[in-house]
Amino acid sequence: MPQALIEKDACDLLDADHVAVKHLFVEYARLAVAGTGADADKKALAQKICNELTVHARIEEEIFYPALRKLIDAPELLDEAEAEHQEAKDMIARIESMPAADAAMDELVSALARAVEHHVKEERTLIFPKARAAVMDLDALGQQLKQRQQELEAEMA
Repeated sequence: MPQALIEKDACDLLDADHVAVKHLFVEYARLAVAGTGADADKKALAQKICNELTVHARIEEEIFYPALRKLIDAPELLDEAEAEHQEAKDMIARIESMPAADAAMDELVSALARAVEHHVKEERTLIFPKARAAVMDLDALGQQLKQRQQELEAEMA
C-alpha cells in the first residue's frame, strides 16, 4: 500500500517529520561544502528548514505535549523538550534574520542540526515509548496533528 494511504499515528507522523528535516540538514551541509554558487540555494534551504521546524514545534506544543502531560507522569521530560524547542526557535530567528547564506549561517544551521538531532533522540528513546505505553488514541492524535500541520503550512505558504 502506498505510504500516502497509510494513516500514521502521532509518533510515526512526528518521526516522519524528523526524518524529512534530517534530509534537509544533510542537503544544506552538502551545499555548504560545495562552496561558491550555492548561496541562494543555501538561503532557500535554510528557510525551508526553519519553516519545517517551526510547524513541527507548534504541533507538538499545541497538541502532542499537552495530551501527554495529561496521561504520563514525566513532566520533566516534556519541560526539557519545550526548553529545547525554545533553543531551536532562538536559532531559527537568528537564521531567518541573516541577510545571506555565509559561513556564519553555515555554522548556525550546523548548530541547529545538532540541537535537533539531540531532541529527536530524546523523543525517540524517552517520550515516544511513554506515549505508546499510555492509554491514548495515537491514531486520532496523529490525525489532529496532521490537520493542524496542514493549516500551519497553508498559513506559511
